[in-house]
Amino acid sequence: MQLQDLYRDLILDHNRHPRNFGRLGAPARQALGHNPLCGDQLTVFVRLEGEKLADVRFEGSGCAISTASASLMTEAVKGKDRATVGALYDQVHALLTEDGAQPDASLGKLAALSGVREFPARVKCATLCWHTLNAALGEGSATVSTE
Repeated sequence: MQLQDLYRDLILDHNRHPRNFGRLGAPARQALGHNPLCGDQLTVFVRLEGEKLADVRFEGSGCAISTASASLMTEAVKGKDRATVGALYDQVHALLTEDGAQPDASLGKLAALSGVREFPARVKCATLCWHTLNAALGEGSATVSTE
């Protein structure tokens, strides 16, 4: 089995069985994200303990890439500090938007998103959750749109 097939299977699994899906009770912060082009809509909930993301969840509806990206993101950032989350955001954004960017081993399962770059119209689907997480980590509630 090729790496591309493994990545595709991982994306499909996270779409069918999203991790950390559902509302987070009494979140400290939340943000709504919307991709008008394809209709993806999600809310990211974050509970902080100091600088650490003690818990993170999401809910909403969207395409397979949007849902899988949000599921993979929540697994990757839960328990991490804000600086680490910011660095992960930068790595994933570069992977999805920069020609020739290769997945770094430190990305773990997030490397599965690398194939999305081949479909420019889907990049916004994969990055929506990340932009929404950034908004949730800002001050107060926020709404994010990819348009």
